[in-house]
Amino acid sequence: QVQLAESGGGLVQAGGSLRVSCAASGRTFSNYAMGWFRQAPGKEREFVAAISRSGDMTDYADSVKGRFTISRDNALNAVYLQMNSLKPEDTAVYYCAAHLFLATIARSQYWGQGTQVTVSS
Repeated sequence: QVQLAESGGGLVQAGGSLRVSCAASGRTFSNYAMGWFRQAPGKEREFVAAISRSGDMTDYADSVKGRFTISRDNALNAVYLQMNSLKPEDTAVYYCAAHLFLATIARSQYWGQGTQVTVSS
């Protein structure tokens, strides 16, 4: 089992920045690719970003490329999402996920409880 706990969400004005974090516990963190997903009210959950086990590969949704950066610290069992130039449409609950394979991160069986990010216009 892998336990995931997000933190760092909040309210920010459009154009601002925010960093959300995800702390992992349980199985060996470096064995898992990690991802960030988000779900806005009335919408389905969508992929945001993912990072490989060692951190050498990343992937981003087109909507966040150039604005968001995913990173991880395997020594601290943590993954981060730095969000810059935030837009009101980035408002959502952000979830982190863990999966053995980066390519199929959407099939993660391990999810956190989510952290709310609200961007005001």
